[in-house]
Amino acid sequence: MSEIRIGLTRRALARRAAAGAALIAAPLPLRHALAQEKFDLKVGMLLPLSGVQAQIGQVCMRGAELANDVLADMKVGVRIELMRYDTETNADVARTQAEKAIAAGAHVLIGAFDSGHSMAIAQVCEQRSVPFIVNIAATPALTESGFKFLVRNFPTAPMLVTGALTLQKDLFAATGKTPKTAVLMSVNDTFGEAMMKAIPGLAKKLQMPYEILDVIAYDPRAKDLSAEVAKAKATKAELVMPVSRLNDAKLLIQEMVKQQYEPMGIVNPGAPGLYEVDFLKTMGKFANFHISNVPWMNPKSAMTQALEKRFAAKYKDGQVDLNVGYTFEAMLVAADAWKRAQSHAGGALMEALRRTDIKDHVMTGGPIQFDAKGQNVNIQAAAVQNLKNKPTVVLPAAFADAKPVFPMPGWRAKERG
Repeated sequence: MSEIRIGLTRRALARRAAAGAALIAAPLPLRHALAQEKFDLKVGMLLPLSGVQAQIGQVCMRGAELANDVLADMKVGVRIELMRYDTETNADVARTQAEKAIAAGAHVLIGAFDSGHSMAIAQVCEQRSVPFIVNIAATPALTESGFKFLVRNFPTAPMLVTGALTLQKDLFAATGKTPKTAVLMSVNDTFGEAMMKAIPGLAKKLQMPYEILDVIAYDPRAKDLSAEVAKAKATKAELVMPVSRLNDAKLLIQEMVKQQYEPMGIVNPGAPGLYEVDFLKTMGKFANFHISNVPWMNPKSAMTQALEKRFAAKYKDGQVDLNVGYTFEAMLVAADAWKRAQSHAGGALMEALRRTDIKDHVMTGGPIQFDAKGQNVNIQAAAVQNLKNKPTVVLPAAFADAKPVFPMPGWRAKERG
């Protein structure tokens, strides 16, 4: 055993010596590139990179991977070391990965797209006094549980629903068509439960012009939604409001086409799924005319334009959507806090995060600022309709690139191509 150990050590030393000689012999610019890059801040990015939510998690990661280039373009002057962790679409794994990230030296954690995962991470960060920036997760509990080391640059479920329902009224006014009945179809995970709790009450408070005939819940891991769609069709609801993820959104539309359920429109009240690249590619012409009332990128922002340019240069597929936008903005928030704090201490970084005031950013809405609970309340939603297989802002008029189409054409209509 001692001979094997000595042999391995000699080989390792030889490799290190050769690498060192190569670095010394290299021209100065190359020598600088070969040397370890200097970073100002270590960020642990926790996302579902495998499991049922993997595709969306991987898209979110692109926003993080582009951050340093865009920050350089915008002359922010901060370099971030990105540490990647996979939550595997599992809250228990998210908790374990948060522990690993902190043990590996992460100064700030960002994540985690899923509300349940984010709650697990928040608990770990609170125990360890490490700041946690929520990129995407809507459950109100994140900012109602008294966490002192958390900020969220994403709407709560009630904020999402309020913005989405208000945009529905604007949609009906702009097109002169108003449904009288609706059905709510929702995943039953942490996010879905929060949305199902918020929507009926807010619909009544906002005096929506339709009656919600039924609330149909299902498992986001479901492989078949035929029974759920048949139940929705039986209500004869004129408006379908899906609170979906990616995979179930595809199943939902496929089954609606199969059963020839043709409501006036499919308008999600602040959920993912319908605008995802994979949804658009998979569903083809059946992806068009659905509307997502969600926060979106401000096309007039210089930072949005820089992000889109960098995205197009690095990735030959996909699009800059809210998953990319909000994950990038979480990195921006972290960089801005470090720049003001000039410290890696959790308390100092957290104090800087509380005083965040970023006027120039990517997403629609006012400055990124956090209230006493850590919530950004300046976020504004947009109505994003799939037109020619591209998510297109149709409302509000100030951000719109096209006019809304409502009611939607039937599944076999020539307008679908």
